[in-house]
This record gives sequence, C-alpha cells and structure tokens, in this order.
Amino acid sequence: MLGVAVGWQLYALTGSALDLGVVGLVQFVPMVLLTLVVGQVADRCDRRIVVIVCEIVKAAGVAALALGSIGGWQGRTSIFALVALIGAAQAFENPAMTALVPEVVPRPLISPAMAWVISAGQTAQIVGPALGGLLYAVGPDVAYFTAGGGFVLAGVFAAAIRVERIVRTREPVTLESVFSGAAFIWSRRVLLGTMSLDLFAVLLGGATALLPVYARDILGTGPFGLGLLRSAPAVGALATSVFLAHYPLERRLGATLFRSVIVFGLATCVFGISTSFALSIAALTVLGAADVVSMVIRVSLAQIRTPDAMRGRVSAVHSLFTGTSNQLGAFESGVAAALLGTVPAVLLGGVGTLAIAGLWMALFPELRRLGGFEE
Repeated sequence: MLGVAVGWQLYALTGSALDLGVVGLVQFVPMVLLTLVVGQVADRCDRRIVVIVCEIVKAAGVAALALGSIGGWQGRTSIFALVALIGAAQAFENPAMTALVPEVVPRPLISPAMAWVISAGQTAQIVGPALGGLLYAVGPDVAYFTAGGGFVLAGVFAAAIRVERIVRTREPVTLESVFSGAAFIWSRRVLLGTMSLDLFAVLLGGATALLPVYARDILGTGPFGLGLLRSAPAVGALATSVFLAHYPLERRLGATLFRSVIVFGLATCVFGISTSFALSIAALTVLGAADVVSMVIRVSLAQIRTPDAMRGRVSAVHSLFTGTSNQLGAFESGVAAALLGTVPAVLLGGVGTLAIAGLWMALFPELRRLGGFEE
C-alpha cells in the first residue's frame, strides 16, 4: 500500500520519472550506511525486539506521511525524508527477521519454511497494492493510515513469536568482527555468486519502479490499475512460492537459478514493449514467478550455510545486495528513463539481465554446477 501511495502521490506532484527513481535511492542510502551496524545488532540483540522496534518506527513514518497529506504541506522533500526514515528501519529489520527463521524451524525445513515466508510476503504484495490504489482514490491519508495500522499489527505479531532462548556470544566489537559477514560471503564463492547475480540482474531489470509511468502514460489506467500492475509480480511469486513450499528444490539448484534469471530478463523485455494492459499483467506475473525461484535458492543457501552466531551479519550483507538491486535499481531505472525514455530504459534493462546471466555462468562455474543446498 505504501509503495503505491508514495509512487502515485510523488508522480502527481512532480510528474518526474527521475523522482520515482530517487525514492529507491533514498531507501538505499540508509541501508548502505547502516549495513555494518545492523548486522551487529541482529547478532547481539533479541531479534524479535529489533523487529518490533522497526515496525513502530515505520508506523510513525507513515503517520507523518498521512499528516503531511492532510495538512497540505506534503512535498517531494518531505516524502524523500520520511521514506529514508522508513528505509533505515527496514535496514535494521531485514537481517533480524531473516536470521530469526532458523530459530523457529529445524535445519531440514529451512528451505520450505523460507518458501512459506516468501509466500506470505507475496500475498501481502498482491492485496496491498490493489487495496492501496482503492484507498488512495479516497485520499492519500487513508492509504497511509491503513498502511501504518498494518505496521503496528505486524509488530504485535512479531511479539507473539516464541523461540528457544539463545544466549548470544558477546565478542568484542573489532574491525574483524564488523567486516566478518562480508568476509564470510567473499570466501564462499557459491554465496558470492548467487548474491551478486541477483544484485546485477535486478539492478538492470528494475522495471517495477516505472510502473506509475506505464500506468498513466502508456497503458492509460489510474491508481487502481497501478495497484493491479504492482500486484501482478506478487501473483506469480505467490503461486511459485507455495509450489516450492510443497515441493522444495533439492537438486540442480545452479541450473534452476540461471534459468529463472533468464526468464526474468525475457519477461522484462516483453513488459517493456507492451502497450496492452493484459499482456503487461501477464509479463509481470511471469517476472515475479521467476524472481521468487532465485530468491528461495539464494536465501535458503545463505541461512543453511551460515553459523547462527554470524547469521545477522551475513543477512545484513545479503540485505545490502538485495537493497542495492531493488532500491538502487529503481534509481537506475529512473535515470535511464529520464535519459533514454521509459520503454528503451526497460528494454535495455531486460537485455542487460540476460547478458549478466550469461557472464555469471562463465565467472562462477561452481554455481552453474551446484546440486543441493548442503553440497
């Protein structure tokens, strides 16, 4: 809901595709600045408490967006500042939430559990954007307040999680411990390959940042149509993640990973040149389905192959890779659209994703040959 409301309100205020990209940039900057800190917090503190505090901060930021809309003082600067605050809270929450999963389920169930976690998130991404578009039609403040209520409810649910009490080691904070998450990933080429592949593939293929432009200027639809476009990738992702929860990936993970990235790039190209609302929805659905396959493989590998004492730091670096591809990818798409035009920018991104998949097959042959999660 928040993504639809911010994107539509900002584009209505400025009419700038570049500003839509800047939204991604202001979410990305706090993640970069805080990466080394949030990993330490996730490994030293109660991960549930970290998640609860972050949800409260996000709720406060959304409430400020609502009050700005009601008071008439909302502008691009205030939107960027509040989105940056929400992005900072998300930077702390992501590694803590991801590292919490292995504390709840036994090791053999981590992969299907991750698929269920992703399916829950994708369900929200289906309902949220469509509902956000409907609520925004009533008023941006209504959409913002509803999203804020959702963050509060998420905090309540996080407080209800019960895990076995774990005594965390209090090793001294040294330069080595601060950078240990990055060093761990760098020393494991399979982890480095999966994370960097996602980083560059999604960085180039970030078409979803330009959905407000497609909705209004190319496909001729309104906020509700934008909500449907935003929901389409989640529909494909939800169907695929539920399937993977019932039938977990166990073999030929490397080949499956590369195939999913190639399908992602092809779907991006189809969406880029489409002028049909139905075809655009179909392309985005396939895009989401392909993306979730690589996501399940990547997240499961990171959790299964990382010791619990380091999961927060590794997850923080992983979140940086993911945030770089998503938030910085949105900025890249906005800049490319401003320079080249919207359609050429998306088409170029899809072709770039295909090129990255081919290059990574050559650079990481061990990833191409990867069999199971434990191998």
